[in-house]
Amino acid sequence: MSLRVVFMGTPEFAVPSLSEILASGHDVVRVYTQAPGRAGRGKKIRKSPVHQFAEIMGIPVLTPANFRKPSVINALEALNVDVACIVAYGQILPQRALDAPRLGCLNLHGSILPRWRGAAPIQRAIMAGDTETAAQIMQMEKGLDTGPVLLSEIVPINHDDTSSSLHDKVSRVGASLWPQALAALGRGGLVPTPQVGEPVYAHKIDKAEARLDFSKPAQELERLIRGLSPFPGAWCELPSRKGTERVKIHLAQIEDISADIGVTENDQLTIGCGAQSLKLLRLQPSGKGVMSAADYLRGRPCPKGTQL
Repeated sequence: MSLRVVFMGTPEFAVPSLSEILASGHDVVRVYTQAPGRAGRGKKIRKSPVHQFAEIMGIPVLTPANFRKPSVINALEALNVDVACIVAYGQILPQRALDAPRLGCLNLHGSILPRWRGAAPIQRAIMAGDTETAAQIMQMEKGLDTGPVLLSEIVPINHDDTSSSLHDKVSRVGASLWPQALAALGRGGLVPTPQVGEPVYAHKIDKAEARLDFSKPAQELERLIRGLSPFPGAWCELPSRKGTERVKIHLAQIEDISADIGVTENDQLTIGCGAQSLKLLRLQPSGKGVMSAADYLRGRPCPKGTQL
C-alpha cells in the first residue's frame, strides 16, 4: 500500500532514509528541512543535504523557521498526508503538527530508548563506553523522544568506532527499517512498545567537553576522542614553533604505562593520564589537514618530559 508522506530531515544522516522511502514506492509530497545556512571555510550559503537530495528527486521543499506560525501548520494540514517520517529534522513540533498526518508522525532515533534521548545519542554512546546502540523507529509524542518504539534493530559499537563510522552504520540500518515500518503502518500492523527503564539524556555536546583533561583516565579520554571525531574534535595544546598551538586529536591508543599527569613519557606523544597513558596517533593542527603523529612531530618536536 502506497502512503502519502511528508518527510522532515536535515543532515546527511537523514538522506538514506528519504531514499529508502522513495524506493519503496511511497508518495513523498513534500520535504521539510532547515533553511540554508553558511558553511565551510568560505562561509558560503549551502542547502542542507536533505534539501539537495529532495531537489534532485523533484520533491518540493519547505524551510520554515519554526512551526509556531499558524500559516505553517495550516500548510501542513492542507497536504492531507497519511504520515510524517522524521529523521534528525532539528525542530520541535507542536501537538497540532504531530496530529496533522492521518496516521501520526514517526521518528528515527539512534539509540536504545530510553537511553540517550536527545540531541547527541551516537556521540554519548561512544563516550560512555556502550558496546551497542540501535536504530529505532518510534511514534512521536510531545515529549523529547518519549514515544513508544515501533521497530528496532541493534547496532554493535566496535572498539574502534568513531562518531563518524557509527553515524554511518546507524543511518544505513535506520533507513532500511522504513519500508517495513510503512508497510506495517499501512495495514495497521505496527505494535507500539512503551519505553521501559530510567531515561538517560544525550545532551548536545558542549565546547568545554572537547578539551582533553589528562587528569582523567586514558580510557575515558580515548573514548572522548572517538566520540568527538571528526566533529567537533577533542583537542589539547601542544608545542609548536611559536610556543603552543591548539590541536585536534582524531585517534589515540591507550598505553599501559604510568607517568606523571600531562607529561610526555617519550618523544612520540605518549602522555601520562590519571590512569595509564595515552599515545596520540592522528592529529589536526588549526587550519591544517589530519596528519600522523610522526608527520606532526617532524616540524614540532615534543621531547620526553614536556609538560602539557
